[in-house]
Amino acid sequence: MRAAILDPFSGIAGDMTLGAMLAVGLDPAWLRALPDTLGLRDIKVEIQEVIRGEIACQKVDFDIPPQPHGRHITEIRELVARSGAPEDVRRRADAAFTAIATAEGAIHGMPPEAVHLHEVGAVDAILDVVGVVWGLEQLGVERVFCGTIALGDGTVKAAHGILPVPAPATLKLLEGHPVRPGPENSGELVTPTGAALVRVLSSGPPPREYVPVTSGFGAGTKDFRGRANALRLILADVEGGETREDLIEIVCDIDDMNPEYLAATLDRARDRGAFDVTSFAAMMKHGRHGTRVEILCRPVDAGSLESLMLDETTSIGVRRRSVQRRALSRTVIRITVLGHEISAKVVALPNGSRRAKPEFVDVQRVALATGRPLQDISTLANAEAERQLQR
Repeated sequence: MRAAILDPFSGIAGDMTLGAMLAVGLDPAWLRALPDTLGLRDIKVEIQEVIRGEIACQKVDFDIPPQPHGRHITEIRELVARSGAPEDVRRRADAAFTAIATAEGAIHGMPPEAVHLHEVGAVDAILDVVGVVWGLEQLGVERVFCGTIALGDGTVKAAHGILPVPAPATLKLLEGHPVRPGPENSGELVTPTGAALVRVLSSGPPPREYVPVTSGFGAGTKDFRGRANALRLILADVEGGETREDLIEIVCDIDDMNPEYLAATLDRARDRGAFDVTSFAAMMKHGRHGTRVEILCRPVDAGSLESLMLDETTSIGVRRRSVQRRALSRTVIRITVLGHEISAKVVALPNGSRRAKPEFVDVQRVALATGRPLQDISTLANAEAERQLQR
């Protein structure tokens, strides 16, 4: 399994991550074309090699004409939805911005939809998030791991005034992840964008054993004397086609809530990073028909999802239990059906064979575009995916 291991010994930011990805093989031409791909015009992507602490690093900067300073989460979602990025890329990018809005909302006492994302809603931050998520797919990365993050120290000037480092929303995004303060006199080393990427992408600490394939460094803006302000990225092969993960399952039973409102809340749980959200009929006390909800998530997301269920459903208590998931390695391939591109997820089975499943949203899109039945498009897509697997 191809993995990306983040080594944030001097913090992490979106531009540092993009630079490190270029250093391990991301196509510079692809990154330079990204603004146009997203419909963001007249933006130049500047890439150069710089030295940080005697280490050669890739540095990424965006030359951006005057833009609105920040956006609401709904505006960002619309921009990403129009980007033409693969469905999984759009989903993860949306999850990153949703995580930021949720953290900001919790700090300022308002719902995520009401939060005006200042720095993170700017064009460069949007390019950072979408570029990192999409770029990892370009590199063939299946899993991301992240080591202990250096936070920096001191204070930072933000839209809401002078804040301690790390900024409150940044620290909230990093809840559940190993961090450490310092180095001394370094200021802010972790941006909200970097923290959100870690929250959404990281599967946890690096594995105990792996085979390094290549590594590189992405430069931060600050240039400290005597040490490298950079992010190291290692592309590695992790042995085995499957992983075992320690996850959390959140369970509650509800028998006095409008089902439409409950369904909307469960959609929000998916947006907040839940791996699986299932609901099924249950018989409650006094013969009442109810719904049992089970949410599978990473430990870092459990607190937020528990709060969501208590805040937005009629449940007055949730149960939490530790579970272990055995997950098959998966990759995404592109197939063409009737002139339209469809994504298909390929999983490696324990017996050594592979299985592909076309993404339903893509099959539906092609069916609508061609006027053909869903079943026809699905049959064609499965056949083309099987042909690719046989090559």
